[in-house]
Amino acid sequence: MPQHITLKDPHRESRIYSARTVAAIAIVLALLAVILTRYYALQITEYETYRTQSDRNRVQLQPLPPKRGLIYDRNGVLLADNTPSFILSIVRERVSDLDATLTALQGLLPISAGDLENFQKKLQRRRPYEAVPLRFRLTEDERARLAVNRYRLPGVVVDAQLLRHYPHGALFSHALGYVGRINEREAFELDESDYRGTFHVGKVGVEKYYEDILHGEVGYQNVESNAHGRVLRVLERHAPVPGADLTLHLDIRIQRAAVEALGDRRGAVVAIDPLTGGVLALVSTPGFDTNLFVNGISSKDYSALRDSLDVPLFNRAIQGQYPPGSTVKPMMGMAGLESGLVTTESTVPDPGWYRLPGDSRRYRDWILRIRGTGHAPRVDLNMAIAESCDVYFYDLARRLTIDRMHEYMSPYGFGERTGVDTTSERSGVLPSTRWKREAMGQVWYPGETISAGIGQGYVLATPMQLAMATSVLASKGQRKTPRLVSSIDGEPVAAPLLEPLVAKDEHWLAVYEGMREVVHGKRGTAKYLSKGIEYDMAGKTGTAQVIGIAQNAVYNEDEVAERHRHHGLFIAFAPMEAPTIAVAIIVENGGGSSAAAPIARAVIDTWLLGEAG
Repeated sequence: MPQHITLKDPHRESRIYSARTVAAIAIVLALLAVILTRYYALQITEYETYRTQSDRNRVQLQPLPPKRGLIYDRNGVLLADNTPSFILSIVRERVSDLDATLTALQGLLPISAGDLENFQKKLQRRRPYEAVPLRFRLTEDERARLAVNRYRLPGVVVDAQLLRHYPHGALFSHALGYVGRINEREAFELDESDYRGTFHVGKVGVEKYYEDILHGEVGYQNVESNAHGRVLRVLERHAPVPGADLTLHLDIRIQRAAVEALGDRRGAVVAIDPLTGGVLALVSTPGFDTNLFVNGISSKDYSALRDSLDVPLFNRAIQGQYPPGSTVKPMMGMAGLESGLVTTESTVPDPGWYRLPGDSRRYRDWILRIRGTGHAPRVDLNMAIAESCDVYFYDLARRLTIDRMHEYMSPYGFGERTGVDTTSERSGVLPSTRWKREAMGQVWYPGETISAGIGQGYVLATPMQLAMATSVLASKGQRKTPRLVSSIDGEPVAAPLLEPLVAKDEHWLAVYEGMREVVHGKRGTAKYLSKGIEYDMAGKTGTAQVIGIAQNAVYNEDEVAERHRHHGLFIAFAPMEAPTIAVAIIVENGGGSSAAAPIARAVIDTWLLGEAG
């Protein structure tokens, strides 16, 4: 059979080739157009956008945290310092696998669960390319291990920063307070721009009250870095403004004398200079090491402090509200003299108990269980203060009434915060008929006035309030808001003046003489303090009941649990002719004023003589 032979069709092949060539050229031109369009966009229309993004990868704005202001005592002794410390941080954008990096770091140095938890929280609220701290206070060995492994840890940064340090630990724990890591609530409340690069903030005490002054102003620097985030050079730098230094009225000698005199007992000591209003000592025992809180206290350490029966975190000096007991009697005496209800010659019969008209109940004097009778057949103001005669002040309280007592006692600072420059101060209670009606919805009873007249019942005061009241006495009515800070960067800070308490000079002197007899008189309740004393001290003892005692029951301290025993109180100022120090002391469950009075002697001896007696 014949075979069909297919002949080449050059025209057809030429058309196909031409079509393919045109298509290829069209595709190439289209691709070239896309490239040129994209190139135009990159180089012309979107140049600034991509240039900025490129610079962000190459140039970073880093915050420069300011140096926190230092804190000194009145003699220039450093109380709050800043010490160099190395911090391990991570820049999230520089880390490809965060979990793997954290695992690698845990293999190189100890990282606690708390460290990881804090890191994750800070990671959620950071800014782009901001280093997030993971570990503080790296040791030299830990820094060496990180340096050796640096090549396999992109995004891991070790920086040197200044961290707060308290060289005297627990000695000033309640006076200074402390700084701590910024928590989630604080991060929301604080101005983010002011705290960039800063990990700590004042938590309590002077550190918190003066936070704005101590903190300073954040600086910044532009740095050029490589692809791994390592800084190559600094392009621009604006130095931070350091925080202001504070000088306090506190005297480390008096602070130490008070702590040593209190020993292992629970209590508080506050000393004030009546001339300036400066707080010379503010002690609450037991204290705690404030350094534990700077970088986050461990759960074990915090639990030990939180669960302790002695509540070391509780600042008794400004938060403890105690019945002031007989320490209010000098102020009550002034109220009686100024109101005209008594004179220095007025006397009251003292059988050892007092009875309200028409009431069968007997309000006992403390001396009754000792002598079986009163202080004397008749008692005047001098003896009433010197020997702490309850009967005299029962009668005075009844005649004054609770509302007039409130009126006369308020100017001494009772019933309201003193305004001292620290945090968490409480106001105490100075009762009145209105106070009880509003607080409890009840009427006031005459028997409650009797208790209030000797600083019991509803009356509550902080040691700071007692010290202020003693200062008002010592200065003959000059009222100044207590101040811890004496100067800021060398500029003096004056204590705010309050309206003075105006009274007759002879009335002040009459009360002074009664308080002098407390220490220097033959029958004074603190006469044992006068042995070897080199100055005249005006004082007043006080005892505050912790548990109620039935009318006919006898209080036997040896049969009462230690935490149910009476509190011991003492107030004093010296030297009497020109007072320069006023003190208030409370010893919880000390059994009576004999536990507190020697502490006052130790504090005042240190202030006036340079050593404890």
